[in-house]
Amino acid sequence: MSSIQPSINQIQKKLAISRLGLWLFFASDSFMFGGLLISRFYLLGNQKIELNQFLGLVVTSVLLVSSFFMNRAEVMISRDNKKGFLTSLLITILLGIVFLVGVVGLEWRDAHFGPADGAQGAVFYMMTGMHAFHVLTGIIFLLFVLRNGINGKFNAENHFMVEASANYWHFVDVVWIIFYPALYLMGS
Repeated sequence: MSSIQPSINQIQKKLAISRLGLWLFFASDSFMFGGLLISRFYLLGNQKIELNQFLGLVVTSVLLVSSFFMNRAEVMISRDNKKGFLTSLLITILLGIVFLVGVVGLEWRDAHFGPADGAQGAVFYMMTGMHAFHVLTGIIFLLFVLRNGINGKFNAENHFMVEASANYWHFVDVVWIIFYPALYLMGS
């Protein structure tokens, strides 16, 4: 029993350090996103950016639904439901790709301005570009989780990688919930 105890304590300590590191990353990333949000209001004030409101609502809805499925995937693996976990994770990945196509593929193409067209272009493309980059890295992270899940590396007791990816995905969603009104709804 005593030979098992140190290894359990070591695992718990590494897990605690990993969780702390993840939350410190979120805190530091929040400063970057906060700076972008402040830039939007400093540079544009109450000026409204002319964007496709319907597309903005659709991509926002897609991202929120993806967050639901990411949460579902995390709950499924914590209950050892591997099929439900993999299905929910795959849906999350697909919805993330739909979001990227909507913002980068459609919204960027349809915008009436470019990234070099003054403050409006700079703010819009920087905010959506940095967010899209984080969604892309989240999708890559989720693909690694999917691969490991298919290979049976997760169970109810051992799924920190799933927890970390879910927290990252939810963080990116919260950022968009703040960016969406600042970009699409506010201003006159």
